[in-house]
Amino acid sequence: MSSTADYSLSHAARLLGVSPDTVRRWADAGRLVTQRGANGRRIVAGPDLAAFAASLADELDTPRTSARNAFPGLVTRVQADGVVAQVDIQAGPHRVVSLMTREAVEELGLAPGVEVVALVKAPSVVVQLP
Repeated sequence: MSSTADYSLSHAARLLGVSPDTVRRWADAGRLVTQRGANGRRIVAGPDLAAFAASLADELDTPRTSARNAFPGLVTRVQADGVVAQVDIQAGPHRVVSLMTREAVEELGLAPGVEVVALVKAPSVVVQLP
């Protein structure tokens, strides 16, 4: 399994589908946990960003639609049992769930906070690393 990444505020904004100023305001208000990186700039730990993305999606009043598209986002949960695994991805306001083999999860190093792209082509979802 790979370790999770830290994200700059601008990268976090891109993943959340908002402006960097919005992310800064959330951080300043204490809604989003940030830390100082080695360069002194604020960063967000992958698992913290994943948890925030999932909670933010619950607050948004946006219609849910089906689309054949690519959704950049963060893994928010991985459940593996036997040979099968469920991977939950928060892509902006969209929650995408992919069922795949446990082996694929391990090979990709999927864990909460890992950045992925969900490729949707009905009726299955393919996950690729950016």
